[in-house]
Amino acid sequence: MKHNAEGTVDWYKAQFVAKGYPLTHGVNYEETFALVAKMTTIRTVITLAIVKGYHLHQMDITNAFLRGELEEVYMVQPPGFKSSTYPQAVCQLKKPLYGVKKAPKAWPSKLTQYLHKISFKMS
Repeated sequence: MKHNAEGTVDWYKAQFVAKGYPLTHGVNYEETFALVAKMTTIRTVITLAIVKGYHLHQMDITNAFLRGELEEVYMVQPPGFKSSTYPQAVCQLKKPLYGVKKAPKAWPSKLTQYLHKISFKMS
């Protein structure tokens, strides 16, 4: 619940999270991943940009974690969403959810593919 200045409920906020705990390393996923830039790297890039007279632009991708694309990840239907026709049916995730072990790598992979497509090269 989100409260306003008077202390009353202003609006409700919910987040749909997958239960990633039943996943087993080597069976359901092979690796975990966290995209982190070292401060040394950031300082080096800024220094090079200053020395060469480049313009820098910083941006933040809203909900970047959820914007990737997954390869074959399934989950049981959420509570209250059972199908009377197919009670044992599962959901195939097309987009990452918090809690899915493969999710952190989905956005950087999608971004890398796009950057290669527009002729960027890795250094």
